[in-house]
Amino acid sequence: MEYTFAPPVTISVPVVGSDRQFPVHRIYCVGRNYEEHAKEMGHSGREAPFFFIKPADTIVYAAPGTTAHMPYPSMTANLHHEIELVVAIGTGGRNIAAADAARHIYGYAVGLDMTRRDLQNEMKKQGRPWCIGKGFDHSAPIGSITPASDVMGIDHASISLTVNDQKRQSSTIAQLIWNVAETIEQLSMAWELQPGDLIFTGTPAGVGAVVAGDVMQGDITGLSGIRVTVVAA
Repeated sequence: MEYTFAPPVTISVPVVGSDRQFPVHRIYCVGRNYEEHAKEMGHSGREAPFFFIKPADTIVYAAPGTTAHMPYPSMTANLHHEIELVVAIGTGGRNIAAADAARHIYGYAVGLDMTRRDLQNEMKKQGRPWCIGKGFDHSAPIGSITPASDVMGIDHASISLTVNDQKRQSSTIAQLIWNVAETIEQLSMAWELQPGDLIFTGTPAGVGAVVAGDVMQGDITGLSGIRVTVVAA
């Protein structure tokens, strides 16, 4: 087969403790999945989960012990951080029951759902899609993926984010409105999940703006943390 131009390289994320790479298929994100964050965004209660997608090539890999660089995006004056547990799917499927969800999980990682909040809010006002606010270049920093077999107690792990060593977000995975298994169940009703899918499961309260020069440190107990600095475009 001859292509009209060279196809793009496969986007992948390293796996902790090995030389393997996890090839990324799609990135799904869950909106407003912590109660306190839902409240700060003007909502409350256990609403039905909803999802949006980021392109796979929005990933910025943050290697352990290093500081990754994320360029400040164009068209915004209000770039927000959102720390999230990322679930890596190893076995695909459709209509996966929550009770069976664990066997579809390859591993977990720390991620950031970076958001052009001003553009997202404007799209909301106009009833238009959020893509410009969520799916822009470099909007999905992520750390190494830890295999699920090496992770203990993820459902109760602490999750936190600091900016310039000042705590901004702090909670536990137990505070998810829709837990990981329930999220996989709901998501697999809408899409047939594939090996290589990543699920950003939602962010706790405390989201806020960052500017060029700010350094974000994201941590989840038992996983490889990430350190990302925002740089001028």
